[in-house]
Amino acid sequence: MKNIFWIVLILLVTGCNQNKDLKSQATKTETDTTVFNQKLRITAQQVPLLPEAGEITSGWLAFIIAQNEIDNFKDYTVNDVVSNAQPIAEIMKNLAETLPDSLKANPVEARLSVLLTNAKVLEQLSQQRELQAKKIATIAEDLALEFNNLKIQINELFLKTLEEFELELDKYEAPIDSMELPQDPDIEAL
Repeated sequence: MKNIFWIVLILLVTGCNQNKDLKSQATKTETDTTVFNQKLRITAQQVPLLPEAGEITSGWLAFIIAQNEIDNFKDYTVNDVVSNAQPIAEIMKNLAETLPDSLKANPVEARLSVLLTNAKVLEQLSQQRELQAKKIATIAEDLALEFNNLKIQINELFLKTLEEFELELDKYEAPIDSMELPQDPDIEAL
């Protein structure tokens, strides 16, 4: 009889501990779902492309697709990022592989490499068993920032040099001798 009493007591104690574990796990799951349903904090400020850069990128399909995906980040939650991590990585890979010859420069290629690396890290984080919502959100926000940095680098390829800028200013500067200065009789006497 004593043995049965001890067995029942052990079963009751372990049963109560399991209920506590279930309650703590339920609150943890509830907290996790709120973190995964939070929207990304993407800055609304976008870098506009210069007209010359816009002409080249308008024919670059991979850039247009990447731009649309980054624009969608404004409405994404962490769950959306997790579910789209693999396509995002494919888009960035395609972007790096299809770089037009007119944009091939070390700074642009470096930005593409950073974008691809961040997309691959995002893909790896989204495939882990224990998803880390804060890390995923941070990498996704960095991806949007790095895309803006890519557009800055593309714009810098088309910026005029100092000499070109001075020539353009000289072209628009009106010659002083062609302007008629008012004749003041008092000034002529000096």
